[in-house]
Amino acid sequence: MRLKNNVHSVTVFAPATVTNVSCGFDIMGFALFQPGDEVRLTITDRQGVTITSIEGGNGKIPLVAEQNTAGKALLSMLQALDLPFGVEVEIFKKMAIGTGLGSSAASAVAAVWALNQFLEEPLNKEELLPFAMEGEKLTSGQQAHADNVAACLFGGFVVIRSLQPLEVIALDYPSELHCAIVHPQLELKTSDMRRILRQQIQLKDAIEQWGNIAGLVIGLQKGDFELISRSLKDVIVEPVRGKVIPGYQQARQAALEAGALGSGISGSGPSLFALTTSAEAAQQCAQAMAQFYLQLNLQCDTYLSPINPHGPQIVQIED
Repeated sequence: MRLKNNVHSVTVFAPATVTNVSCGFDIMGFALFQPGDEVRLTITDRQGVTITSIEGGNGKIPLVAEQNTAGKALLSMLQALDLPFGVEVEIFKKMAIGTGLGSSAASAVAAVWALNQFLEEPLNKEELLPFAMEGEKLTSGQQAHADNVAACLFGGFVVIRSLQPLEVIALDYPSELHCAIVHPQLELKTSDMRRILRQQIQLKDAIEQWGNIAGLVIGLQKGDFELISRSLKDVIVEPVRGKVIPGYQQARQAALEAGALGSGISGSGPSLFALTTSAEAAQQCAQAMAQFYLQLNLQCDTYLSPINPHGPQIVQIED
């Protein structure tokens, strides 16, 4: 595989994501414009991946490439493509870890997207996805799942139809959709939040969940906000995870009363999302949720964003 002659260093931004989207556990997600992570790669003659610095992450993110989501993704890509060089990596965490906003996925996606820019015949997004998923294995504590990395890499609103074979489907969605995010300053490990989930569910719950997933997809495709609102309900995962997130039910209710179409846990939490039909409504929902958490003496970060259709973006390319 041939390399571009005039590229020495590449910096890429990759966005945060909201996954599960209430009823779509492990199969649905969408990209935000903010927050996100940046990764800078520099070509080196030394083989392999060397992580030289990490800004942010509170010192909890390993510099060892095999233990780092971006590093692991890069190692798998370098090996699979038999690339005749190594890379030095600088990671700039623009969001806290353990937020439920796909921080680890953003770093992995930014890394493989940056590495792809060195290739004269770059891979497409479908070809890059498995490498980013290799990084995600480190955080999930089990088989890699694709919802965060796919939403981050493809942008927009996606459904993971299948892992074997891997198939990602882009959904149409109303351009009016905006998202409010409130992140109470707690850290929850994805692996821990997956461990508490039930391994068996009642058939009636499964039927209700399937109906909500179908309703959400159809509502998005048709731009039917009432159907979207009715479908943003999870009867399987959020009832379990909500018990370990302080004030989850009350904050969710505050968003609904402020005008949200629906509200729920982003990823594995503790961040909550609220989908709305305007930027103004998103602002009102964010304020309502944040105000509730202040009453609990919990500081929180808030973010407002329409759905990001682009995914990763090149910040800088240096010769």
